[in-house]
Amino acid sequence: MTSEAKRTVVVTGGSRGIGRAICLALAGPDTHLFFNYHSAGEAAEKTIALVGEKGGTAEGVQADVASPESVSAFFKQIMEKTGRIDVLVNNAGVTKDGLIAMMKEADWDTVLNINLKGAFNCIKSATRPMMKQRGGRIINITSVVGAMGNAGQANYAASKAGLIGLTKSAARELASRNITVNAVAPGFVETDMTDAMTDKAREALQTQIPLRRFGQVDEVAATVAFLASDAAAYITGQVIHVNGGMYI
Repeated sequence: MTSEAKRTVVVTGGSRGIGRAICLALAGPDTHLFFNYHSAGEAAEKTIALVGEKGGTAEGVQADVASPESVSAFFKQIMEKTGRIDVLVNNAGVTKDGLIAMMKEADWDTVLNINLKGAFNCIKSATRPMMKQRGGRIINITSVVGAMGNAGQANYAASKAGLIGLTKSAARELASRNITVNAVAPGFVETDMTDAMTDKAREALQTQIPLRRFGQVDEVAATVAFLASDAAAYITGQVIHVNGGMYI
């Protein structure tokens, strides 16, 4: 990529929470930012507006990462507009919690299809242009529970653990083309989900975290921005934990 060219950044699940923070961390005048959303149209418009305030441009596209056809159409649209993909951040994810003995098969399938297969679909679509460019950055957002497990989240933990394996395998496959693949594993982060917790539940969780607080979305986004930068060119196949010491 020449110094005059804008880099093309793709973030899945970029309309709110950690995904929005990642979009803002990667946005700027030198970047074409694209993100997908599933159904949050108003939230997507807010992300676009916030990126604009940073002097960047963003396009939100409704796309289902679990569908190979939808992902293919999403990336085709990006390639038609910019002709390249420099950074892919696989952030899209869902939870459908429940104990294994009571978990519905549909809830297992939904979480695995979006969280794990969705990342696979996007990586598959992004690697061809990245290989042609002989360079790129892929960053997968996994989770602390993918490393340590969590009762009541067997499907979510399995999807995030699988994402770690996918990260390491893709890193080995793509290193010869100067494409790095890494993962960021957040712990408990201040989002709409944690805001809805009772004070008692929050306090109980924070006792498990050596730093005694939840993380901020900007702290996760800053780690992603580092991995997407030239400064991280010699880092690949790694999982960086952003969890306040919850899992060491």
